[in-house]
Amino acid sequence: SGDQVLLSIADNGIGIPEKDLERVTDPFYMGDPSRSKAKGGFGLGLSIAKEVAEEHGGTITAKSSDEEGTTFTATLPTA
Repeated sequence: SGDQVLLSIADNGIGIPEKDLERVTDPFYMGDPSRSKAKGGFGLGLSIAKEVAEEHGGTITAKSSDEEGTTFTATLPTA
């Protein structure tokens, strides 16, 4: 898209509740109570991805709804 590269990843799952959506990129945040460190994961993947994108002058955004699932979009400059 002009001077930016857009990468979107979408699913058609149950979605992310609106109250959790703005925090999903926070380090160690796990909004879903069924997810735990005992079952694997530490809540760092999205926060690391956000930091990498921002270090390269980009962003990561998320949109979600119960009916359509969740879409994450990473935007990075081409130069």
